[in-house]
Amino acid sequence: MFLQQQYLVIATRCNITNREPKSSDDLNDMLRRILSFVRPEPLKNTGSVARDLLASERTFLAWNRTGLALIGLGVALEKVEAFAAISPTLLHLEDSRTKVSAAILVASGSASVAHGTHRYFTTLRLLQQGLFRPNVAGITLAAAASVGIAFAGTLLLMENEERQGKAKNGHRDG
Repeated sequence: MFLQQQYLVIATRCNITNREPKSSDDLNDMLRRILSFVRPEPLKNTGSVARDLLASERTFLAWNRTGLALIGLGVALEKVEAFAAISPTLLHLEDSRTKVSAAILVASGSASVAHGTHRYFTTLRLLQQGLFRPNVAGITLAAAASVGIAFAGTLLLMENEERQGKAKNGHRDG
């Protein structure tokens, strides 16, 4: 009975069928079809297919590492902002824009993870067909985002230094 209930739940979610399983072979067939989405068929190791697939997996992990690092940096920056709100004299973050900076870092990290995942599955499908597509758009977008983040960070630091310099000069004059 439990096996039949599980079959109906899975069959309904996968929009396969609403009929009762005739045997455990039906259930095994359905599970095999579901797993085929997650676990593709092994490929023949001809040429450099295995090497290319392993390289694609390493690249996927690198995109994820980068994305998680950016997300972690954004979260840490937000926590610094929260600490500065408690004691602004300790960190000298007057009227800072760290919330925007943190949001940009988290969004960039999320985009990196999403792009890496999309790129991995696209590359996997193409390699199975014996094809390959260079990642021109992803590399260009990553480079543009990196330059943009670096430029915006530099502007924020220069603005903060200028404010601190004016505050010190104004404090000395008074």
